[in-house]
This record gives sequence, C-alpha cells and structure tokens, in this order.
Amino acid sequence: MPASTPAAFLRSAALGTRVVVRYRIPGGVTDALGELVSANDGECTVRTRRGDVAVDLGAVTAAKAVPPPPPRRRPRTD
Repeated sequence: MPASTPAAFLRSAALGTRVVVRYRIPGGVTDALGELVSANDGECTVRTRRGDVAVDLGAVTAAKAVPPPPPRRRPRTD
C-alpha cells in the first residue's frame, strides 16, 4: 500500500532508495535526485551528485522512488 503523503513515503522508504524529492524554496520549487540517506519526522537527507541536501519535510510537495541512473557513456574519440 503506497504512503498517503510524500512526507510519509520518505519516512517509510528504505535508506539507500534512489528518490526524487520536489520541495518549496523561496520563489518556487526545486528537486533533489539521489540516494535517501536519512529521514525522520522533520527532515530527510538526499545524497545528490553535488552533495547532501537536507529537505524540510514540511516543504515537500512530491516524492517518489526512481530507477537507478543509466550507465555512464564512454568519452567520444575521433
């Protein structure tokens, strides 16, 4: 049975799950895509390619599990 809210999903998801989290910031919304490394009643942390992002669960508007990233391409050689 799916979680009833995005915040509930994040609190119940297994650590290490690859997730995308959409959350409110001043002036709009943004996304964090990466591995869920922690979650509690107040916030979650997503390890993105640029580093860890702490997200206030009260600001989350959407969240879901996503598949692993595609393999990196080899550099082109001419």
